[in-house]
Amino acid sequence: MSYLRFDRTLMINLEESLPREILRTNKSGAYHCTTIVDCNTRKYHGLLVIPVPALDDENHVLLSSLDETVIQHGAEFNLGLHKYRGGTFSPAGHKYIRSFDCEQIPVTTYRVGGVILQKEKLFVHHENRILIRYTLVDAHSATTLRFRPFLAFRSVREYTHENGTARRDYQPVENGIKTCMYEGYPELFMQLNKKNQFHFQPDWYRGLEYPKEQERGYDFNEDLYVPGYFEVDICKGESIVFSAGISEIAPRKLKPLFESEQADRTPRDSFFHCLKNSAHQFHNKQEEDHYILAGYPWFRCRARDLFIALPGLTLDIDEVDEFEDVMRTAQAALREFMRGEASTHKIYEMEHPDVLLWAVWTLQQYAKHTSREQCRQHYGELLKEIIGYIRDRKHNNLFLHENGLLYTNGKEKAVSWMNSTVEGRPVIPRTGYLVEVNALWYNALCFTADLVAEAGEDALADELHTLATLAGSSFVEVFRNDAGYLFDYVDGFLMDWSVRPNMIFTVAFDYSPLDRSQKKQVLDIVTKELLTPKGVRTLSPKSGGYNPNYVGTGRERDLAYHQGTAWPWLLGFYMEAYLRIYKNSGISFVERYLIGIEDEMTNHCIGSLSELFDGNPPFQGRGAVSFAMNVAEILHILKLLSKYNPQ
Repeated sequence: MSYLRFDRTLMINLEESLPREILRTNKSGAYHCTTIVDCNTRKYHGLLVIPVPALDDENHVLLSSLDETVIQHGAEFNLGLHKYRGGTFSPAGHKYIRSFDCEQIPVTTYRVGGVILQKEKLFVHHENRILIRYTLVDAHSATTLRFRPFLAFRSVREYTHENGTARRDYQPVENGIKTCMYEGYPELFMQLNKKNQFHFQPDWYRGLEYPKEQERGYDFNEDLYVPGYFEVDICKGESIVFSAGISEIAPRKLKPLFESEQADRTPRDSFFHCLKNSAHQFHNKQEEDHYILAGYPWFRCRARDLFIALPGLTLDIDEVDEFEDVMRTAQAALREFMRGEASTHKIYEMEHPDVLLWAVWTLQQYAKHTSREQCRQHYGELLKEIIGYIRDRKHNNLFLHENGLLYTNGKEKAVSWMNSTVEGRPVIPRTGYLVEVNALWYNALCFTADLVAEAGEDALADELHTLATLAGSSFVEVFRNDAGYLFDYVDGFLMDWSVRPNMIFTVAFDYSPLDRSQKKQVLDIVTKELLTPKGVRTLSPKSGGYNPNYVGTGRERDLAYHQGTAWPWLLGFYMEAYLRIYKNSGISFVERYLIGIEDEMTNHCIGSLSELFDGNPPFQGRGAVSFAMNVAEILHILKLLSKYNPQ
């Protein structure tokens, strides 16, 4: 039985099928995302969603959906599904679905009377093109397929509505047409591998609704333009390939292209393979640059997310070359930032004070996976530049104090990963000495000191070791409280007693200023108050302001974002800390907790992990449908387990 297979009972029950989404990307920024019954429930959903650099830095929905109709003896059976005003679902094509299988590529099987039709979708790697293969598995009489494209030509953050500006003209191309609704957009080519008839019948389909946007407190209505429809005859056993892309393709190439792309896919036949496939989807190669997107469907490449996710998305699945390729771009961006030069790379939020320290941590993981010598050869100079930049107090919001700790101002602007804001102000104004920033700093000093010492740079190594000793002593004095855990941040006489997960990094990192008993105390309180089956809470239920449900309007969600919600990526650091303390005796504990994460492979975005989860049962997945740091850190846990237990 397939690892990711859903039968008719689930598929025709929209309460079960509509919350399940599917994502496919081309590894160059474009994607296809919808529900498993092909009913778009978000404005971000679409068959062909691509970046249009000539317009802006957003993705754009060109082809929203494609309705298929089976025609026999003059009778029409429409397989499409849309939600319209008034809660109406039409044309209710989901009732014909018999199964949905997503092990290798998404495969939907329909049955209409004596007709069995199979639909398979894939996104061509590094090309803005989606292919859909239709196979007539069984039919007892002549069969015709009709394809009706729904066009949007708009940003993922906007909506299309009926207007007189949209172009209605089209031009025929081989076995299809090309069209473009608005100035500045690329032409959309829709072709089949078999001769067909296109019937020009322009119309607007009005009042489509996106319930996920309604849930999130946003506008949720749209009109979509349909230029007409394609009709093609199909015989029993025959396969027909539909292509939608921004360039013309020879129809004879469609079948072999589909087959070659399909052969290149890793089956999603296990927990690990689902995560590995998901890891690949965050890659975004743009000419010479290589980025990691923070998540889908609305995130771009954010510096902190890139450095936290990169080791798990590459090294932990033994893809060292991919790590080095991404780091080529990231290294150039880091140096531009430190030199005060205008950025020529699309890595955002590089100015946040913890980013440089996460970059050091990332290179430390590379050293562990390859060798310290290889790390020194590739990134030794970069490491020294980063440490020197911080020591010389060149960062405008990272101040090295006499006690060896780093101070940052977060009163007016959110500066850590807990970055939600309301009315321009941080929801959590973490300011002063931040616990994870200084845990990263101590770890970075020790790692870099050891690395340069091995290269014979004794003077620099001694300086860094001396600074690390000072920072470590101050860390324990400043952050450790009488209850045995760590303050989240300290600003003068203001000490934040909230129980938050940021202290767990101090236990997880290779170098820590805490002794074993102190580490265990931190681990124990995180276990008791923050651990859930889906991740680590951002705030203890015992702390003031606990708000575990990420629901409601944008403002309401921002207030809850880091006030009790659970994040799977934190589980990676928690489990690494747990195994550091308990070693082999902790394996079964870690494996039990992974069961709750594996359950998510068939929920929400199937085969991937949502951005965050409610902090209380039933721990509902929320936010972005697929989140890079979450996938990366769960892959890291699996890698850790393989080291502790080769079986």
